[in-house]
Amino acid sequence: MPLLHRLVRNDSPAISFLIDGEPCEGRAGDTVLTAVLCHSERLRDSEFSGAPRAGFCQMGACQDCWVQLAGGERLRACTTPLAAGMQIITTRGRSHG
Repeated sequence: MPLLHRLVRNDSPAISFLIDGEPCEGRAGDTVLTAVLCHSERLRDSEFSGAPRAGFCQMGACQDCWVQLAGGERLRACTTPLAAGMQIITTRGRSHG
C-alpha cells in the first residue's frame, strides 16, 4: 500500500521509471522520494537496523533518503527530481527469504 496518495498535479506529464525492476509512473515535478512513496509504503530499509525508512528531513540535510540507481549511483531521493527511465533500487541489503 502506498504511503502517499496524489492529490494534485494529476494532469502533469507522466514519467516512466523502475522501482526494483517494476515499471512505475510518476509525474513531472516529482522528486524521487515522492514518486517512490506514491507506489510503496517505504523508500528503503535501514542498512543498520533493517527498519523501514521513508525520508526524514525532506530537505537534503539528513542521510535518511539515500537510494541507489541500478548503475550504482547514490542520490538523495528528497531533493532529486524524477527523470524518465530511472532505475531505482530499494531492496539492496533486504533479505529475500
